[in-house]
Amino acid sequence: MRIAFLVLPNMLATSLTNAFELFFAAKQTAKMHRLSIAKNVELVKVAINEERLELPSGLSLQPDEGIGDSRFDIIYIPALWRNPSPVISSNPEVVEWIRTQHEHGALINGTGTGVCFMAETGLLNGRPATTHWHYFEKFAASYPKVELKRQHFITTAGRLFCAASINAQTDLSLHHVHRVFGKDVSDHLAQHFSHEVRQPFDRLSFNQEDNSNHPDEDILQAQLWMQNKLSDHDVSMQTLANMLGMSQRNFNRRFRDATNLSPLKYLQSQRFNQARELLQNTNLSISEIAYRVGYNDVSHFSKLFRQFSSTTPKEYRTTVRAKLFSSKGLA
Repeated sequence: MRIAFLVLPNMLATSLTNAFELFFAAKQTAKMHRLSIAKNVELVKVAINEERLELPSGLSLQPDEGIGDSRFDIIYIPALWRNPSPVISSNPEVVEWIRTQHEHGALINGTGTGVCFMAETGLLNGRPATTHWHYFEKFAASYPKVELKRQHFITTAGRLFCAASINAQTDLSLHHVHRVFGKDVSDHLAQHFSHEVRQPFDRLSFNQEDNSNHPDEDILQAQLWMQNKLSDHDVSMQTLANMLGMSQRNFNRRFRDATNLSPLKYLQSQRFNQARELLQNTNLSISEIAYRVGYNDVSHFSKLFRQFSSTTPKEYRTTVRAKLFSSKGLA
């Protein structure tokens, strides 16, 4: 797995180094726990060319490589000082590079005004996004086709992630660390990287694809509870109904009315969304992935996965990687 940290003129250094150092710490923690994924993750500073870049703060950064044909699995776009428009207009090749990387399967993360680079590609048209609060009005005027979510610090839409601030980026990065390195590593970093970080990604984010566009607050709470229990092996819908003060029958009816899914089908869909992400973006074995999404029995997991995806986990991994990555990628 290759993770690119885009170095740009006029960038806010901490909006890039924060994510870089968090992933560096994740790699070191994974090595300490003897996790094989540690040696398969490469952190790369990428820029328009390989020349050292002097930043407004007086700091300078040396890119590892220039943008080109290399493929990446995760990309970080930093925030920019003040008005981002001059940097964007003078670097059209970066806009095209971001679009191409996304077409080849990369997860794109933008922080603050760096989200404008994502908006410039057109990838956010008709999708939710957020940015730094000071730039809301300018962003809305410049990109009217983007659904600006002013009340959310993080938005997600498929493989597009926006963080309004560096603090939100930390929460988002912990989410990615969890996906790449697993819960133990992300929990370790949450405790040591910042005492304020407690995995609030699910609470802070607006997710375009989570069946939560409804007004039933009790069911929204149930969905959030289930999203936080994907790795648990003993999730009880009766316990959840009791927590909400409902009978099992009433809970099932209200959940289906709100989401068009039964509670169990919703939980399974969330688990298999997570499983697909892990199959696509990690080298974890299928049995490890099954365990991480709440299944002890890998054969039962594979049977259910086939029902949801019309393919086996192994076939899904082979197919999606063949489509998304070159022969130098993860396949």
